[in-house]
Amino acid sequence: ADGELVQYHYGLKDLVTILFYIFIAIILHAVVQEYALDKINRRLHLSKVKHSKFNESGQLVAFHFTSVIWCLYVVVTEGYISNPRSLWENYPHVYLPFQVKFFYLCQLAYWLHALPELYFQKVRKEEIPRQLRCIALYLAHIAGAYLLNLTRLGLILLLLQYLAEFFFHMARLVYFTDENNEKLFNVWAVVFVVTRLFTLTLYILVIGFGLPRVENQALDPERGNFFSFLFNNILFRMSVLLLVCLFQASVMWRFIHFQLRRWREYWNEQSSRKRAAAGAKQQAKPLKRDSGYHENGVVKAENGTSPRTKKLKSP
Repeated sequence: ADGELVQYHYGLKDLVTILFYIFIAIILHAVVQEYALDKINRRLHLSKVKHSKFNESGQLVAFHFTSVIWCLYVVVTEGYISNPRSLWENYPHVYLPFQVKFFYLCQLAYWLHALPELYFQKVRKEEIPRQLRCIALYLAHIAGAYLLNLTRLGLILLLLQYLAEFFFHMARLVYFTDENNEKLFNVWAVVFVVTRLFTLTLYILVIGFGLPRVENQALDPERGNFFSFLFNNILFRMSVLLLVCLFQASVMWRFIHFQLRRWREYWNEQSSRKRAAAGAKQQAKPLKRDSGYHENGVVKAENGTSPRTKKLKSP
């Protein structure tokens, strides 16, 4: 009927939908590679290592940009940003609007399509463990939020994560085109720190204050209630928050270590350039010569006399 709101639940038929969109993602991946990245690579003449990283960052820039715009549209239209209490109110969020469900299915399809792309793109063996770890983490978090009915929280966290990743891979693309241009890495550093702070704040708000106040605190897997009864226990709640804080602290420590190493390399490079420029200036200075000219290895004055002082003979 007109005005009737249709909502959706997850089920086994989602696997067929995900499989279909895996093929769609593979086709879109090939289109971006063929009509955009390969043409740019032919002009840049990058090495094999940089060529592989350029392709990876180019694909992820397109994906993260699309996902950020799409995710922002979903959270705004659904009112998750204007009403933060909706992130935990009426938990579990079993029934989903179409655009939320479709977003999660497309996200799962994209990260699953990345597995066969490791073979199609002929990724180096040294890079495969890192990319497999990244794909597994994304799949675990997205599937966990989808199956455990934490879709609203998962949307906000994905928005923050994808925003930071977009600036990082965009900075890499700019760096590959011009190695002297690292300004966008500084923008990424600021965005990364801000998103980590928002992520930590969101975890504390939802886990520490939101889920413990849910009315239905009983374990009820049939209705999709998996967590609220656990967070009613203050010891469990504090343990989870401690683990979250430690994880975020480890991420920030690795980030700070990376930034310090990058700045140290930058200043070492600048100092070596200054030393090279100073050495070039010294070599360019003309050497001072003695007045006069040389004749048979002896310096003569302008009038032909020797500049040496004559010794007086004793009488």
